[in-house]
Amino acid sequence: MFKRNKNIFVAGHRGMVGTAILNLLKKKNHNVITANRSKLDLTNQNAVLKFIKNNQIDQIYIAAAKVGGIYANNKYPAQFIYENLMIECNLIHSAFLSGIKKILFIGSSCIYPKFSKQPIKEDYLLSGYLEPTNEPYAIAKIAGLKMCESYNRQYAITKNLDYRSIMPCNLYGAGDNYDNLNSHVIPALIKKFHLAKISKKSKVIVWGSGKVKREFLDVRDLARAAYFIMNLRKKVYIKNTSSMCGHINVGSGKELTIKSLAKMIKKITKFSGKIIFDHKKPDGTKRKLLNTKLIRSLGWAPEISLETGLKEAYIDFMNNDDSF
Repeated sequence: MFKRNKNIFVAGHRGMVGTAILNLLKKKNHNVITANRSKLDLTNQNAVLKFIKNNQIDQIYIAAAKVGGIYANNKYPAQFIYENLMIECNLIHSAFLSGIKKILFIGSSCIYPKFSKQPIKEDYLLSGYLEPTNEPYAIAKIAGLKMCESYNRQYAITKNLDYRSIMPCNLYGAGDNYDNLNSHVIPALIKKFHLAKISKKSKVIVWGSGKVKREFLDVRDLARAAYFIMNLRKKVYIKNTSSMCGHINVGSGKELTIKSLAKMIKKITKFSGKIIFDHKKPDGTKRKLLNTKLIRSLGWAPEISLETGLKEAYIDFMNNDDSF
């Protein structure tokens, strides 16, 4: 009997993460299904259910999300919590109603407590208060991974469900968002230094003290991790997670200060002026390094260094006419 290839739906394929996953799946010759926002509103429950049922989908990568930096999270908390909750609820529940057994939910390291022990282990989740500047987004992401856990707990045996989650550190790379107000730290700095260079400015102002530390991962490495975890044998995944802690951290394992990051980007963009840190602007969490021993023990490791990734991200920025 002829067995068709799996149909894989990448939700959020136009975003940075979704694009990276889409490209990887295509390289591996999978049947990939996508839907533009104009054709499918992921916050519309009926539309999502109809789409999934009509497309014979076997697996879903949930990369769709409303994302942004500190400013955007503070400015639009209602949109961040509502849209992200609706997207993940509609996708996960519609997948369940349609008989889809395999999902990978992609979260964010902001799910962990603001003052979490470092490096952050998976089971530190819900052990303390969240960072206030992105609490609505973090709560939505926690709800997504807990939905996957809950559906597994109730239906893993009777329905053979296998819903998985990964929590990446700060991501960057091709297709990043360079909006002046809604971008994350790396694209914001790349754009600032580049524009300062071509405008021949004497200084670049960076938000915060520059002392906080962050961990960064090239989005292509995240795509590899997503594919790796999605295709890990079920017995192995179950053995290395638990019913109440079913997610796996993904990160580079290396951290640096925002000051050091700014200096790297200054060098890459060849800006010759000074860097001024605006201490009146919020820093966010002081440190956020993920413990990635679990995924590394399973066989995955990042391949792209921060310096290499930043150089390629800058080239991608300059090749994108819509970025500036």
